[in-house]
Amino acid sequence: MRLGVFGGAFDPPHIAHVALAQAAVEQLQLDQLRIFPTGLAWHKAHTLTAPRHRLALAELAFAGLAHTAIDDCELRRPGPTYTIDTLRELKAEQPGAQLFLVMGEDQAVALTRWREWEAIVQLAIICVASRPSLQSLDGEPPPGLPAQAELRLLRLPSMPESATQVRGRVARGEGIAHLVPPGVARYIEQNHLYQPA
Repeated sequence: MRLGVFGGAFDPPHIAHVALAQAAVEQLQLDQLRIFPTGLAWHKAHTLTAPRHRLALAELAFAGLAHTAIDDCELRRPGPTYTIDTLRELKAEQPGAQLFLVMGEDQAVALTRWREWEAIVQLAIICVASRPSLQSLDGEPPPGLPAQAELRLLRLPSMPESATQVRGRVARGEGIAHLVPPGVARYIEQNHLYQPA
């Protein structure tokens, strides 16, 4: 079984997240991509939106994608969330599965700062969203990614969207329809998320 792992705060999920998930399923020929909204993120400077909202947003954002499933195990786990714990749980649950850890380039260059990163690269193939700046690397790890990591580059167009940008636009009363899936935009509006205090 080819099992993808895609974690993130998804606060909120945007069209670049969806494009990355779709690219991972198609280009890695995954049987399933598990999408994990982060629990207590040890590395985030801002306080995350309530888990129930981020779970609902993820379900709306990825609902139309084949071979994907939202997994709330990190939201239910007490204490800080670490990718290594999720990978070990998946390996115990699916001992024969090949794990593919999907991430953006920004996360890949920070990988050696993750808890037990050496164990992460032993357990999973690292799959990085390739921006045009990475196109020429072709299998070479991005700067900062450990040489022992087995690497796959996912081809994606340049997508500058970010959750920070979405939250900022909502706070300023600006439209976000071009940045997030329609269900996500509706949910944000109905639940008054990201409004100024």
